[in-house]
Amino acid sequence: MVYPITKRIFYPLTRLWTKKINGLNNIPKDGNFIVAANHASYVDHLMLSSIMAVHIDKKIHYLAKKEHFETFFQRIWHTHTGAIPIDRQAGGKEALGLAIKYLKNNKVIGIYPEGTRTLTGKLQRAKTGIARLALAAKVPILPIGLVGTFDILPKGKRVPKFKRATINIGKPLYFDEYYGKENDKKTIRLVTTKIMKDVGRLCGQKYEFD
Repeated sequence: MVYPITKRIFYPLTRLWTKKINGLNNIPKDGNFIVAANHASYVDHLMLSSIMAVHIDKKIHYLAKKEHFETFFQRIWHTHTGAIPIDRQAGGKEALGLAIKYLKNNKVIGIYPEGTRTLTGKLQRAKTGIARLALAAKVPILPIGLVGTFDILPKGKRVPKFKRATINIGKPLYFDEYYGKENDKKTIRLVTTKIMKDVGRLCGQKYEFD
């Protein structure tokens, strides 16, 4: 039920808060990939999911912290949208294993490498799970920069402001030369930094972490 709702209701709704979408042609039409975006607002989910549903007829399966499944309404929402719970205290191994299975079944995975919404609108240091997943599953990363979603609905606010965001979709990133090295700490940090620098470029910020 959620999938057609996303296409028919959420997409027209999110367009009210969307100024422009750049780079739609960069979205792979076939195959599996991982969406990587900066995270500043709950509206990020709706905007990204709506774009993929409408333009390539696919759902984004987000990796979401397990705490989002602990309350009744959040559990229903995340379960029906196909989100994958991740236990950060346990290192997220089970979630990454499930995400790999999803990717092998030609599905799209969505990850916010920073791990949580920013409190300031600025990029935070990313975690390396996205690199581990991309190298283990041998799939490309689709970097996306969201500009202005923090101003619409920052963390801690419940009512969105009527401001408009820009979504910049970059070209897919391929890391073939690093495949098989998902357990090498230096490699996954290097790949994570490469991803985040591209995300930063797309959202108009400089990623200042190594």
